[in-house]
Amino acid sequence: MPNRLIRTLRLIAVTSALVTSSASAQDNKVLNLYSARHYDTDEALYANFTKATGIRINRIEMGDEALLERLRNEGANSPADVLLIVDASRLYAAEQAGLFAPVKSPVLEQRIPADLRSPANTWFAFSSRARILVYSKAAAFPQDVQSYEDLAAPRNKGKVCTRPGSHPYMLSLVASVIAHDGEQRAEQWARATVANMARPPRGGDTDQIKAVASGECAVALTNSYYYVRLMRSKKPEDRAVVEKVGVVWPNQSNYGTHINVSGGAMLRNAPNKIAAVKFLEYLASDEAQIYFADGNNEWPVVKTVKPRNPELESLGAFKADRLPIAEIASRTVAAQKLVDRAGWR
Repeated sequence: MPNRLIRTLRLIAVTSALVTSSASAQDNKVLNLYSARHYDTDEALYANFTKATGIRINRIEMGDEALLERLRNEGANSPADVLLIVDASRLYAAEQAGLFAPVKSPVLEQRIPADLRSPANTWFAFSSRARILVYSKAAAFPQDVQSYEDLAAPRNKGKVCTRPGSHPYMLSLVASVIAHDGEQRAEQWARATVANMARPPRGGDTDQIKAVASGECAVALTNSYYYVRLMRSKKPEDRAVVEKVGVVWPNQSNYGTHINVSGGAMLRNAPNKIAAVKFLEYLASDEAQIYFADGNNEWPVVKTVKPRNPELESLGAFKADRLPIAEIASRTVAAQKLVDRAGWR
C-alpha cells in the first residue's frame, strides 16, 4: 500500500477518534492535541502524562500553518483542546484570531517567565532557541559579524546568506530589530543586508549553514537547533559542515541574542478544558521540560531545569534578549511590510 495512502488512513482514524472522544468530553479523561511537533522524545512525554493522570491523548500532527487553517475551518465544532506550534509570530497570530482561551494556572504563572508567555496568559512558551550567526572559518572572521546589524556592514558585501524574509523565523528577528532600533533604522538595515547578499534568499536554515561551509557565502543566519542537529548527526558529511563553520552569539555588547520559542495554548472551544490545563501544566514540569526541549535541541524555559544535551551545552552561555516575546510578535505585521519594501524575498 503506498505510503501516502497509509498516512491518509491513519489521519482518518485519528480524526474519527477525536470526534468520538468529544462526545464524552465531560469526563476530561481524554485530551485532543493538535501538534506541529514530531519528535521521538514526545512519545515518552505523552506516555508519562497519561501514566500520571490517566488522561489519554489523541493527536493530529501537521505543520503550523496547516493546523491553524484546520482550526479556522473547524470553528466552534473543533474537537481540539490544546495546540502546540513553533515561533512566537504564529502563536501571536492565533491569539489575535481568537483561537485561544485564557488559562488560570498558578503553576504556569510561577514556572513560565513573564517574558515567555502571553500577557493575557493565552499561550505559554515551553522551549526556546536562539537566532545565531554562523561564519566560514576560511572566508570570514568572528569579528566581522558581532551583531545582526553587522550583516549590513560594507565589509560583508557579497557574503551574506539568509532564508526568505517572509518566513516566520525571519519576521520575528526583523520585528525584534524594529523593537530595538526603530522602524526607520530597521528598514535601512534590511535594505543594506539585502544588498550584501551572496545570492537571493532561499532554502531553510540548514541550507544556510551548508552554504557557508561550501563557500557560497561567508556568513548566515540560523536557529541554534539546526546547528546542534548537525553537531549530533551521525552522517560524516554533516559533521564536516560543522567543522568548517564557527558560531557567533549576536549583540552581546548591547541587547543580547534574539530568542524565539515553541509553545502551547488551550483552544477557545476545547471540550476538555480541565485536561487541557493539566497537560499545559505538565509541560512546565521538570520531567516534561527535558523531553520537550531535547526533542528539538532547544533550551527549557523553566530556569531551574538544565538540558541533558552535551552538544547544546557545548555552545556555552550567552546573553539573551529579554524583550518580551509577545512584544516582538506584535510587530510581525510591520516586519512583513518592511521586508517587502526592502526586497527581502
